[in-house]
Amino acid sequence: MRRLEKLLYHMKNSLIVANWKSNKTIPEANDWLAKLASGFTKKEGKEVVLCVSFPLLHFLREQISKSNLDIKLGAQDVSQFPEGPYTGEVNARQLKELADYVIIGHSERRERFGENKDTLFEKVKRATEQSLLPIFCVQNENTEVPDGQIIVAYEPPDAISTSSPDSAPEDPEEMENVAYGFKSQGPGLVFLYGGSVDQNNVREFTEKNSIDGVLVGAKSLSAEEFLGIYQNA
Repeated sequence: MRRLEKLLYHMKNSLIVANWKSNKTIPEANDWLAKLASGFTKKEGKEVVLCVSFPLLHFLREQISKSNLDIKLGAQDVSQFPEGPYTGEVNARQLKELADYVIIGHSERRERFGENKDTLFEKVKRATEQSLLPIFCVQNENTEVPDGQIIVAYEPPDAISTSSPDSAPEDPEEMENVAYGFKSQGPGLVFLYGGSVDQNNVREFTEKNSIDGVLVGAKSLSAEEFLGIYQNA
């Protein structure tokens, strides 16, 4: 499916995105996938995207295919540079063989790795050149979004469960207004909410007209919890 076709498809579907961050070995990933598969039934209008670290992508792609699971893979980062002499970097041309999506600009990378606007916009450019769909993370309503970017994940730092033991999800009504504000910037923008999402509160967000899905962090590490989020969304 070409990039534009994929974008049009996702405008009609809720995206349930798991971000494992820097977690899980291959055996642990295999166990997670087996547990998910045992209770997973594809639901019309919902799309699962599993974003994992680079070493897991090839293994999970093969296992998903063998299991005939209707879920997509995403990477958690991409090089700002094209193919070439950039030791240690993983470029978009390499990733497109393994993934359909890539997370760009997560708050952890902005804060801990010093990624700024120029770097992130270059990453978006590299990804879209190779037909990868960027999930561009924003931390507040003033975060600038690249031109043409259509999947935006709003993840306020104080709502992310791994940032503080006292974190709590944002108010769904307020997030509906935030989503509407981003969507007013251009037609067809897909808006995801991320921040302390679990199976008990996910529907409060996905039932809103302007919220098109969720980006799930810590709770996605449990296959049972993530399956509950998917089923309740």
